[in-house]
This record gives sequence, structure tokens and C-alpha cells, in this order.
Amino acid sequence: MTDLTQDEIISKVSSIFDVKDIVINLNDIQFKIEDENFKSKFVNLARQLEVRNFAPRLEKSFDGMYIFVTKLPEIKRKWLSKSWVPRILFAVTVTMVLIDGYFRTDFVNSLSFIGDPFQMSIFYAFSLIGILGVHESGHLIAARKHKIRTTWPYFIPGVPVFGIPTFGALIQSRGLTINRDILFDVAIAGPIAGLVIAIIVCIFGAYTSPVISDAMADELFSESQLMKMNIPILMSISLDLFDKGGSDKEVIMSP
Repeated sequence: MTDLTQDEIISKVSSIFDVKDIVINLNDIQFKIEDENFKSKFVNLARQLEVRNFAPRLEKSFDGMYIFVTKLPEIKRKWLSKSWVPRILFAVTVTMVLIDGYFRTDFVNSLSFIGDPFQMSIFYAFSLIGILGVHESGHLIAARKHKIRTTWPYFIPGVPVFGIPTFGALIQSRGLTINRDILFDVAIAGPIAGLVIAIIVCIFGAYTSPVISDAMADELFSESQLMKMNIPILMSISLDLFDKGGSDKEVIMSP
């Protein structure tokens, strides 16, 4: 698609806004506008210009509102932009999570049997990847709603058994984030979506977490095989659902 000419840019802006003055500079075109309901109009303009490799910028001055239209810099395609990269990272991350889930389940089983390590590692992977995946899907859906181009999620593998199996996931924006309202919508959509899955996982985790005797707990603490943790409110509520909460009970958290 060819770039817009100056006349085409002026025509586009003038068709959307009430333009009072136009100044053509070396690197941009400046428009003085007089519109009270400029927010939705500016979003419309930005979407039309973005597909032709131009970007508008809205600024408020002492003498009115101005729009500056500039050409977007050419972005070179990097290896991270290759379509196979997110798929490989996802596969590696799932593998790390499965390995981590197996060994964590094996350790808990040595104290109190909670299930087959292979089966529990699959539940573990579904839970952890599910939270991350739904979280990132929330961002993606909100971005698509606002017509923002993004990459697929990049899952970041970690170090199983001796550390954490994944360092999370991220997506990259390939389009314009036009205003703070859109930025807020995209940002908040992920945590809200991920919270729903996190609640389900917390309840399942509380259900599979075994309760041990005080004597066994003291012995494990003395051998440094266990450590005390501050229980988050959500997990505390989940434990109470199965009568495992309270300071008088020692619970080993399932993977």
C-alpha cells in the first residue's frame, strides 16, 4: 500500500475535524482544530492513518487543540517476530512446567499421597499455563476490540524443580495505543480474566493439599524440608472450604 500524499492527509483530517488552520512542516503536518467531541474522532483518524503508516498526535496549547501527523518509522522484522517463535517458547514452557509438577508431586507424595505424579503434573500444567494463557487472552481480546495489532503471547520458560518453571508470558503491541482509556482497557482485561481461573485453581489446590500431624510437621521443619509461608487471602478462603484452614492445622501445599 502506497503512502499518503500531503493532500490526502489534509483531506482525511478535514473530513473528520473542523480544521481552522494548516501548517506543513518538514517532518509533520500541523492542524489546528475546533472540536469539542474530539476523543472518538481522534480514534477514528488514528485507525485510518495507521494502516497507511502515519500517526497523529493530539496536543493542547494555550490557543487551542492541535493535531500533528507524522510518518511512522519503518520497523525491521526481527527474529522474535517470526511466527514459530511463540509456538516453540510455548512448547518449551509446557515441558518445564510438566517436569516441575512431576517432581513437586513426588515430594508431596513422600509425605502424604495426593495422586499419580504424571497425572498431577498434567493438572499442574493446565492450572499454571491456564492462568497465564487466560490472562494473556484477556489482553488479546481487549486489544482486538480496540483494533490494536499485537503478537501472540511469548511464554517464558523457567528452571523447573530448583526454581520456578516459568517466568510468565507477555505480548507485544504492534499498533498505536491511542489514548489512556484504551491503554487501561487492554491492561485491566488480563488480570480480570486471569483471576477467574486463579480462583478455580486455588480451590482445586486447596482440595488436593494434605493436612499432616503436628509431630510430622515439627520433624520436617527440623530437617529443613518444609518452610512456613504466609497464606494469601484467596488460598486461605479456599482451605476453609475444606476445613483445612486455621492456625491449628499444618497443610502441605500441593503443586
